[in-house]
Amino acid sequence: MINFFSNLSNTEIVFLIIGFTGQGLFASRFIVQWIHSERKGESHIPIIFWYLSIFGGLGLLIYAIFRKDPVIIVGQLFGIFIYLRNLILIYNKKLK
Repeated sequence: MINFFSNLSNTEIVFLIIGFTGQGLFASRFIVQWIHSERKGESHIPIIFWYLSIFGGLGLLIYAIFRKDPVIIVGQLFGIFIYLRNLILIYNKKLK
């Protein structure tokens, strides 16, 4: 594994860190949702779930753009739009 990183440029290492951070944020949203639901005793999605989705998706999108991977780029763009829309719906409901 150390040999793998020695073959990478500093730029590639930075984007790997961005990608792994994005993946970590994205994956953590399920743990947060699970803990929140267990505490409530019912299935529930807390607002932080959507923020973790957005920031994790942005990290993965940045990494995908660097890697020039159209499949991940399109998937993350679509997902980020949905996560943002969910936040807009939540905040619009609170304003009423």
